[in-house]
Amino acid sequence: ASAGVNRASIGVQGFHPEVQKAINRIQPFQLTEQVVGWLRKHGVNDINMDLLYGLPHQTVERVRKQAEMAASLKPVRVALFGYAHVPWMKSNQKMIDEAALPGVTERWKQFVASSEALEKMGYLAVGLDHFALPADALAIAMREGRLHRNFQGYTTDEATVMLGFGASGIGLLPQGYAQNAAPLNAYAEAVKAGRLPISRGLALTAEDKLRGHVIERLMCDFTIDLDQALAKHRGAETKDFTKEIEKMTPLAEDGIVTVNGMRVTITEDGRPFARLAAAAFDAYLDTGQKRHSKAV
Repeated sequence: ASAGVNRASIGVQGFHPEVQKAINRIQPFQLTEQVVGWLRKHGVNDINMDLLYGLPHQTVERVRKQAEMAASLKPVRVALFGYAHVPWMKSNQKMIDEAALPGVTERWKQFVASSEALEKMGYLAVGLDHFALPADALAIAMREGRLHRNFQGYTTDEATVMLGFGASGIGLLPQGYAQNAAPLNAYAEAVKAGRLPISRGLALTAEDKLRGHVIERLMCDFTIDLDQALAKHRGAETKDFTKEIEKMTPLAEDGIVTVNGMRVTITEDGRPFARLAAAAFDAYLDTGQKRHSKAV
């Protein structure tokens, strides 16, 4: 607090003891409550919390209860993420019993139960996976059409530069992304030697930036005029979104989106599935292992 920190984010994930044991993350509610108390005692009053659904041994009742418990501590923002079981990417997840993971229908019910519990406790839904108290800047930005989303989630920050500090930290520049070395010793050695500890980067093309803009606006505003987006991005004005519009057909048939010419709008009922609409504009999604986390 004395250094000027005014916000803290606490990774709760889940409060139930059986769930915590299954993911090897023992963090009782009393500990989280104590940490929140310490932060507020020193003037750090803007508390964020991350909750997960879809974890092993979670049930509808358990996630509803964890949402109520989290809300009782009055964080100004709550992020509600679906657990992504990707053991081919994260080897430590191989220790999780897949038989204990909820199925797709159960995950959907858990998302709905958590959302309803948070809204009942006074939180407003922001985008597809965040909740905020009405007076929080995130909720205000949503109402005023100034909401943004980056790889860390929803934000009011309009900065085009984000510097990542610490091992594995990711930074964003107008030219692209840069990631620090993940091994702590490699990161520390580079810093001690006066070198930037960056291990890899990804340059963004004009089309990448255009697609990023389209995806961000769909996830923030739930609507995008593709003609207007094209006009704003020099170097990508000739991009043809015909194939992407064609991908909207099954989503439109399911009531997730509506398409009017070059305007794509995610319906009220389709908002929890916004990732499906956004995925149609991701040029890299089908070039990897074709195994990704669930949309809900």
